[in-house]
Amino acid sequence: MSVTWAATAPESGRFRAVERCSDMSELTKHFGELRSRGRGYLEVRLPDAEFPLLALGFQGDRGVLHLMDADRTFLLAGDGTAAADTVLHVPVMDDLAAFSGDFVLAVDRAWDLVRRFVATGAPGRLGEWHGV
Repeated sequence: MSVTWAATAPESGRFRAVERCSDMSELTKHFGELRSRGRGYLEVRLPDAEFPLLALGFQGDRGVLHLMDADRTFLLAGDGTAAADTVLHVPVMDDLAAFSGDFVLAVDRAWDLVRRFVATGAPGRLGEWHGV
């Protein structure tokens, strides 16, 4: 299964916006490198469509998932990993963005949802999305 993606470069820690198309194993390896460095950001879409696009920003063992379509952006409801009044700062491209605990997921769960999105192409099945 092929996936089109862009991600933080492990060497520089900067977002590399140039997309690549690969199989899931290459993206998984890249994600593993980012995990070993403690934080990162990636954008994933199916090769034959510009949207929907799923983005994962993470810091340590917590992350936030964005869903973008042509007109709107959504955040996936959190999994209870963080209290609602918690503020988590995660990379979004090259900046750190603050999110409430309402949208925080365990990074392993977030990565599982990214893989599920690539396999099914159905972001609606991943959970409850909130427009931002």
